[in-house]
Amino acid sequence: MPRVPAHLHECALGMLQGGMRTADVARAINCNVRTVRRLRQRYRETGRTAYRPRSGRPRVTTPAQDRYIRTSHLRDRYRMATTTAQVTPGTHNPSISAQTVRNRLREAGLRACRPVVRQVLTRHHRQQRRLWAQTHRRWTRQDWQKVLFTDESRLCLTRGDGRICVYRRRNERYTEACTLEWDRFGGGGSVMVWGGVSQHHRTELVVIAGNLNAVRYREDILLPHVVPFLQAHPDMTLQHDNATSHTARSVRDFLQDRNVSVLPWPAKSPDLNPIEHIWDLLDRRVRAKAIPPRNV
Repeated sequence: MPRVPAHLHECALGMLQGGMRTADVARAINCNVRTVRRLRQRYRETGRTAYRPRSGRPRVTTPAQDRYIRTSHLRDRYRMATTTAQVTPGTHNPSISAQTVRNRLREAGLRACRPVVRQVLTRHHRQQRRLWAQTHRRWTRQDWQKVLFTDESRLCLTRGDGRICVYRRRNERYTEACTLEWDRFGGGGSVMVWGGVSQHHRTELVVIAGNLNAVRYREDILLPHVVPFLQAHPDMTLQHDNATSHTARSVRDFLQDRNVSVLPWPAKSPDLNPIEHIWDLLDRRVRAKAIPPRNV
């Protein structure tokens, strides 16, 4: 049964002191007779009509500590909960747990999520991307069907790849404070692969051992895979990014000698390449394996 409002406690006490019967008081304030009896007994024992504090585990942080936890993680979105727990004393213990910190952050609407990775873009990069978009804004679906999109990707074969979390609110996914800048491949326990796709075709998936330089790109990728593909589809255009292995003079001369048409591409623009969706799908499948694979 819901508790009797505090203002009715004084009314009930006044009725009892005025000589009304317990049943009549209960009927007047619309509650159970036993509630009125407990109210009278509590007043006799404590001199008060308010409810006694209920039993239960007390909160280990104060409102001021809750504000400190929230502010600390708003200033540093990548701050670990364990770090905050170590420097925040509890009201009943020398320290609080990391889970307590996470609970307070969740109460404040902050949840630990994977940060959105974004490219480091200068003003020149943005201008080139805008110019490229304006140049190709009138391309039709038939035009894009004639492009072979290619790229390399590095797949992590282990789960301990240094993933970090950022604390953010529900609508802060793409805010600058909650995104992570990324510039180049790195880390161990991984393998590099190359592939190409168009709307109706795809190349083989090529595993690249070690680093990829201009010579290896020409001899291991272009010569055995790209050139035969483009010879079989002479109306297709090659797309690759501005990696040094792609833009070396020897590579450009090689493509020019074989009359390979290359689509100009703005720097720092992997998000414009549809093959990135395939790399993401492949990466998710590799990570989903119960036993990390040794190769692909």
